[in-house]
Amino acid sequence: MSEWLQLALDGGVVRRALRTALVVGAVLIGINHGDALLRGDVDGARLFRICLTLFVPYGVSTTSSVAALRSASEGRKRRGQ
Repeated sequence: MSEWLQLALDGGVVRRALRTALVVGAVLIGINHGDALLRGDVDGARLFRICLTLFVPYGVSTTSSVAALRSASEGRKRRGQ
């Protein structure tokens, strides 16, 4: 788990995940909460759900990046590099 966490906290992985979360999260927020935002119907519970909506693409991007980095590392080890 330590290796996974180190990779997940790598600057490049974090930057990529943040960009993905902002772009994909904005689209998802628009789809899921757009009507309420336009009405001004934003309470604490909705704000919490909006934050969760941003976390999902962040988590998916981070998990995917770490998996790709680990796979590439294992491939180099198999080739003896």
